[in-house]
Amino acid sequence: MTTLASVLPTTPVTGPPARFRDLLASEWIKMRSLRSTPWTIALTALFVIGSSAVATLADEAARSGPADFLPYDAYPPAGYWTLILVASSMGALTVVSEYSSGLIRTTTVAVPARGSVVLAKAAVTAMLWLAVGAVISTGSFLVSQAILSGRHAGVPLTHPGVLRALVASALLAPVCALIGLSLGVLIRHSAATMVTGVLTLLMLPPMFSESERWSADMNHGMVSAAWKRLVQNWEPDPGSLGYTATVPGSWTVYALWPLIAVALGVLVVRHREV
Repeated sequence: MTTLASVLPTTPVTGPPARFRDLLASEWIKMRSLRSTPWTIALTALFVIGSSAVATLADEAARSGPADFLPYDAYPPAGYWTLILVASSMGALTVVSEYSSGLIRTTTVAVPARGSVVLAKAAVTAMLWLAVGAVISTGSFLVSQAILSGRHAGVPLTHPGVLRALVASALLAPVCALIGLSLGVLIRHSAATMVTGVLTLLMLPPMFSESERWSADMNHGMVSAAWKRLVQNWEPDPGSLGYTATVPGSWTVYALWPLIAVALGVLVVRHREV
């Protein structure tokens, strides 16, 4: 008599491994299927660009003619602190939402290469928020200059400091989104991840002053402090008693934070059970 066990295959049937572009397509479908994503991005863009308009209108009355580029008109900290918060939170949600729903188990069964899944999530997150950051940064500059042009106080894109501020503000969103994603991989809990992101990106930098070298180094190593240095178009006062960050050092901070965060996330997920 033939038993059921004798007719079943003794080795698991496996298909071809998923290609990385398939993982990218899958992660993009997951991201755009979240109904909150387009609304959150749209409201954030309106708020940040609106804050640029408000800051420019508040400063416009004091201008009577052409002047230097004032970066905190086009890129006010209040608006871009909000962008940091939203981008890092949305980046974290791309991971923690799967852990909370249990979908991550299905994902890891379908794609055992967990590191590739994290890299695909990071790539899609970076591309989305780079586009969002570019739109918001460009919109902030255009709105600001449209208001100032009425007093002939606008500046072109080629004005010293403008392009660097625009690029730094555009890259701020993907940098923070990748940090949030990596925190989500490491912590895996929504509330704890959000709180850690806020503490790391927004609340920790002001705790360090620039009066002492060690404290200044800690401050300059933070993403928000690097953004402030890249946006400002004035040189530090040589007679200042504080230690000022350099532009190359701030770009380095921009590069190292997401690279180290994503690499750490990939390393951890490869050696940890779901």
